[in-house]
Amino acid sequence: MKLTVLVDNNTLIDRYFLAEPGVSYYIEIGDRKVLFDTGYSDIFIRNAVKMGIDLLDIDTVVLSHAHLDHTWGLQHLIQAYAEQGFENRPAGRPALVAHPSVFERRFVPGLGDIGCLVSQATAGRYFDLQLTRRPQWLHPDLVFLGEIERANDFEAHRPIGRIRHDGVDSDDFLLDDSSLAYRSSQGLVVIAGCAHAGICNTVTHAMQICDDRRLLDIIGGFHLLDPPKKQLDGTVEQVAAWQPKALHACHCTDLNSRLALSRVADLQEVGVGLELTYDS
Repeated sequence: MKLTVLVDNNTLIDRYFLAEPGVSYYIEIGDRKVLFDTGYSDIFIRNAVKMGIDLLDIDTVVLSHAHLDHTWGLQHLIQAYAEQGFENRPAGRPALVAHPSVFERRFVPGLGDIGCLVSQATAGRYFDLQLTRRPQWLHPDLVFLGEIERANDFEAHRPIGRIRHDGVDSDDFLLDDSSLAYRSSQGLVVIAGCAHAGICNTVTHAMQICDDRRLLDIIGGFHLLDPPKKQLDGTVEQVAAWQPKALHACHCTDLNSRLALSRVADLQEVGVGLELTYDS
């Protein structure tokens, strides 16, 4: 499997791409081409063009969760597919895999919408919607984890904004948050967006689904932004016990949390343009 970072908060030095607070990864596995998240704007498309990646030739779009820094680029991808039609050029119809609540309204009172701006109906005109709470295999070695069990006592206890479901507003605990897991010959690679479900809950869930307790790497956001001491200590302790070969903590992982993680694992730099390859 090969993973290319199209969007991250940072870029790699001497690689002249664009960055923003967001996530988008392009994944190639066998003959499958998967786009994981779409960032905040259209820069995932602009960066992909500079990298020679054709996002009109993908098999699957995966949305990790509804938040704006992961889904607001979706409207630009739809625009690109629509323009192919205007020019009478062939355009594919990728699958779109996500949790069923990904298109529900998310907002912060007094601030406004922070969720996906594309409606489910609009998305359904361009993608084969595969909305599921259950794990879904995208390839024999790559799985969408579905709704993640919140099993430990130190993660995923704080809501972010509100969610509107069937006309009723409630605190949003991001139950739609999910990730991918890849089964390599050396152990699991977990690919996270923000890990609102908790990065430890996420990895534990992946290990159960894949029946593999070996952890090779985690790339993505760990949702450690000024975390409570209990959460950071619990995360560091669990990562130390897993002994991954590497960590690529990025996006919503603050400096203090990265420094703490670096004491128990080989923490690597992440930025737009990074390419990671894992053996099957």
